[in-house]
Amino acid sequence: MTQPPLFPEHPYPVALMQALPLREQPAERVLANSEACNSVELLAAIINGPRQIEIAAGLLARFGNLSGIAAASPADIAAIKGVGKKTAARLLAAMQVGLRAAHDSGDRRTINSPADAYDALRLSFTGKEQEYVFVLLLDTRNRVMRQPIEVYHGSLNTSMIRIGELFREAIRWNAASIIMSHGHPSGDPSPSSVIWRRNVKRAGRYALAS
Repeated sequence: MTQPPLFPEHPYPVALMQALPLREQPAERVLANSEACNSVELLAAIINGPRQIEIAAGLLARFGNLSGIAAASPADIAAIKGVGKKTAARLLAAMQVGLRAAHDSGDRRTINSPADAYDALRLSFTGKEQEYVFVLLLDTRNRVMRQPIEVYHGSLNTSMIRIGELFREAIRWNAASIIMSHGHPSGDPSPSSVIWRRNVKRAGRYALAS
């Protein structure tokens, strides 16, 4: 069965860009007021090309929202009709720039409570569908030194951690202390029984299971 066009008023093969006046095209809309742009317009401005709007709408239809796109693999994004590897790279780079900009704005925040730690780490877990382990580096005044560092990511409910990886960046950046955090891909933030297991034959290797 043929999939209906995303925009019935402008069915394929007519590209939407051809029907829009210059001031209404995504790039011009972003330049005029990026905050007023919807997700399709923002994605289209990154994608570029004559069918940028249709491709942007197709990405959102496939992955649901921007978080879904950010969590998707490069291969899955590149597989969308009209995207390809280069456009997938631009999209993923733009997503990562946004996440890092959000982190950078709070680089010198002070961690005084679990809520502060959550605020500093939550963006790192956005869209993650596997367990990830992040380390937050703090100075002697409990100020965040840089954006959270991904230590490892594992399966749906387990992460294998080398103890050396937990402290490598802390030593490199001369951190006074660290906060280690892992996510629950299920979206349920309820505390779970955490089991630490040490394998003596593999010194320095731990498993964190939830």
